[in-house]
Amino acid sequence: MRLTEADELLHLHWGPRIALADAEELAARQQLPYWPFEAPVDGHEEYPVEGGLRFVRPALSVRTEERRGTEWTFQAYEAEGDELRLRFIDDGLGVTLHYRMRDDVIERWVTLDNEGPAVELLRADSATWTLPLREEGWRLSQLHGRWAAESRLVRGDLTYGEKVMGSRRGHTGHQHLPWVALDTDATEERGEVYGCALGWSGSWRIAVAQLPDARVQITGGAGYDESGLLRLESGETFTAPVFAGLWSDGGFGGASRAWHAYQRAYVIPDADQDRPVLFNSWEATEFDISEEQQGVLARRAAAIGVELFVVDDGWFGARTSDRAGLGDWTPNPDRFPKGLKPLADYVHALGMQFGIWVEPEMINPDSDLYLAHPDWVQFQPGRKRTELRNQLVLNLAREDVQEYLWGRLDGLLSSAPIDYVKWDFNRCFTDAGWPGEPYPQKLWVEHVHAFYALLDRLRAAHPGVAFESCSGGGGRIDLGVMARTDQVWTSDNTDPLDRLAIQHGFSQIHPARAMAAWVTDSPNSQLNGRVSSLRFRFVSAMAGVLGVGGDLVEWSEEELDEARRWVELYKEIRPVVQRGDLYRLRAPAGGLSAVQYVHGDEVVVLAWLQAQHYGEPLAPVRLRGLDPEETYECRETGELHRGAVLLHHGLRTGLRGDFDAAVVRLRRT
Repeated sequence: MRLTEADELLHLHWGPRIALADAEELAARQQLPYWPFEAPVDGHEEYPVEGGLRFVRPALSVRTEERRGTEWTFQAYEAEGDELRLRFIDDGLGVTLHYRMRDDVIERWVTLDNEGPAVELLRADSATWTLPLREEGWRLSQLHGRWAAESRLVRGDLTYGEKVMGSRRGHTGHQHLPWVALDTDATEERGEVYGCALGWSGSWRIAVAQLPDARVQITGGAGYDESGLLRLESGETFTAPVFAGLWSDGGFGGASRAWHAYQRAYVIPDADQDRPVLFNSWEATEFDISEEQQGVLARRAAAIGVELFVVDDGWFGARTSDRAGLGDWTPNPDRFPKGLKPLADYVHALGMQFGIWVEPEMINPDSDLYLAHPDWVQFQPGRKRTELRNQLVLNLAREDVQEYLWGRLDGLLSSAPIDYVKWDFNRCFTDAGWPGEPYPQKLWVEHVHAFYALLDRLRAAHPGVAFESCSGGGGRIDLGVMARTDQVWTSDNTDPLDRLAIQHGFSQIHPARAMAAWVTDSPNSQLNGRVSSLRFRFVSAMAGVLGVGGDLVEWSEEELDEARRWVELYKEIRPVVQRGDLYRLRAPAGGLSAVQYVHGDEVVVLAWLQAQHYGEPLAPVRLRGLDPEETYECRETGELHRGAVLLHHGLRTGLRGDFDAAVVRLRRT
């Protein structure tokens, strides 16, 4: 960056590491030529604010009773450890730009400190990222989707104007993951890739703008529009979420591996601990559950090697369907007459951990809590209270709601030996009102802050409990929630073929260590009725954190025996899958697809064949990340392979027919 005499903070470089002398040359050659009807600083500022001669989308937009916009002056900078802070001042409003190095990733955010009259924050983005000029046109990668079809990768040419992605739904959303990548000619393993990812679990926006002079800037932060974030009174502070960025010259694969390493090292709690194989009861039982029935499933789960048994929806209140019970977090006395402790003790005696499902931020109108506190939900006075999935959203921004949930959840986790919580969020904001609050708009931000605080408080009070983020599947996946949970539920879609594409997109930014995946029944009863082999279902789910969600009572002895062998194999490869470097060998595009993991001397290849055509043999899969001078032994066959041969001529998978799959383990000798 370069600070001008007019206190303009101009961007110079983002990319490979350069020396101070290189930066000085860039500063000397930087020109802001005049062009009619344009602002000289547009596309050059490190953090554009609203006001003055600027026409680009502002990262910061504020107003007081007297005026709107910012006219700042530089005050000071601080460099401490791996963090740089640049402080500006505009009357009583302090604006601090933060930069923190995390290996290959730069974390950026902004803090606003108000010491003057009240200020309304209409927009306070975390950062603006500026790309260098390139002769070739830029290409944009993003992850789009919907319920049961999340994280689908799409790439296309970036054109002039703005491309805006985000969520106005109150949570991260199924429709977009808050991540973008830009390149000009990158492949999976070669070429420059610039990537940005936002750590915020509420409404958000990322705007990618190609300006009239072809410069490209990426701006992102909390909130979808300029309708307002917060009102800062004198003495109050706002801290924007982290908007992280990285540059890689190793193609999309190199960028992904850098993102994965960053999250394992700095974001995901206890990432050095491998996640256990779980069984979840939802698809087996849905709401029709009982202590005895769960015990039967637990015995079968333990017999195939499951390490964590999870009771899903239906254990609490009057929860016999999705029409009642949310908000009443006490065990149903008819189904669990002595609470959850007897079942939890039984599961522990079988050698497994015990987990439960909750959805604390939601409430059914048919619940004791709603009857007692109908004013605790988000609603607009004089308007219909819109229900989705027969539920409303609790106003978590209220302190009394926060304390109620803390008391209920802390008491629940203290009442039985619970090791794991699946935390769900099954509907979007619609009637986001707060009657009686002078600035009701703040609930969009304060809900997320309260959610984070509640998770942090529960983790501190119950350090042995792991948490999974779920939101109707993959509706709340971002760096913010991943900093407070041990894994995420990737999608409600458990079809093993669909999951390959979902997992392919997910891996662009997030590591296998956080990606929960289940083996469920065939035909697939939840979505499409597709028939697939147990082999295909297991190998698909083994690409992340393996789980089982089928009705084990209906599985034959042969299926249970095969499942036990797959679980045993997964436990052997788990350290490589969950901690290793991931290489996407072939994308899931109808034929053969494969991924590879490398951890130390160990290599694991997972391969899937959707369909074989005309009886033609499949081409070998070229591996990556190996030492060409070394020899690798296949643990399945005992064959020895030279690294150079595997890299340049490939590995034969032996797959054939339809819906075939294989696990290949290699060890450097």
